[in-house]
Amino acid sequence: MTAVQSRGVARIRAAFEKAKAEGRAAFIPFMTAGYPSAAAFPALADDLLARADLLEVGLPYSDPLGDGPTIQRASEQALADGTSTRRTIELVKELRTRHDKPIVIMTYVNPIYAVGPREFMELAQAAGVDGLILPDLPPDQDLEIADLAAEHGIAVTFLIAPTSTPERIKLVAEACTGFLYAVSVTGVTGAREGTALGEVPAMLELARQHTDVPIAVGFGVKDTQTAHQVANLADGVVVGSAFINAVREGQDVPALVKSLADGCVR
Repeated sequence: MTAVQSRGVARIRAAFEKAKAEGRAAFIPFMTAGYPSAAAFPALADDLLARADLLEVGLPYSDPLGDGPTIQRASEQALADGTSTRRTIELVKELRTRHDKPIVIMTYVNPIYAVGPREFMELAQAAGVDGLILPDLPPDQDLEIADLAAEHGIAVTFLIAPTSTPERIKLVAEACTGFLYAVSVTGVTGAREGTALGEVPAMLELARQHTDVPIAVGFGVKDTQTAHQVANLADGVVVGSAFINAVREGQDVPALVKSLADGCVR
């Protein structure tokens, strides 16, 4: 692996290792690019990055099948405000001027194809994107995107869920180069009244048999308690809808960031 190829992987792995050395799971907040507006997004991202180990930036998309209503509405608002694929990458580039923590983009594959896979990777590399989370790309169906990402120093992350078969878990675990994203529940994203983790330990145990990349768990984490539950099982805790809800409702986002980051301490 060349120096260019190792960049995103190395930065992401270092973030997880730092969190582990400090006795906690990595804290991975999510925010839709351009939400609540293109002008307000950078300051909001700064608030998240103040305590984040990695930041996940959602690329707004008109048909986000894996996202619940909270993130869907945020995407619709961002798109209406003009946040395109290229603008999302520009926003990450702006953040990179102030932050050296890993930044990953969560995107469906259609926006990548719309720009062109190679041009997308070139733009992402130039902006300082460290990784891509690809929720609708089976790693055995399109090797071009993963190969181009590696060529441009960008790590790739795929998802597993409680419904994933052992064969699928093995396939996905072996394909991830940044970290593995384990969905805690079946269904779409969104903060829930409770986070059922009954099937998660077995899913993580199986995944760890096939990879040494860190494993982050998301979907349904909304407060200190649920973050702590996940932190005791996984290498990283992903929180998304809770922050979008907080922005929409005018809550104290930095206070929520602190609360959820504190929950990641084991």
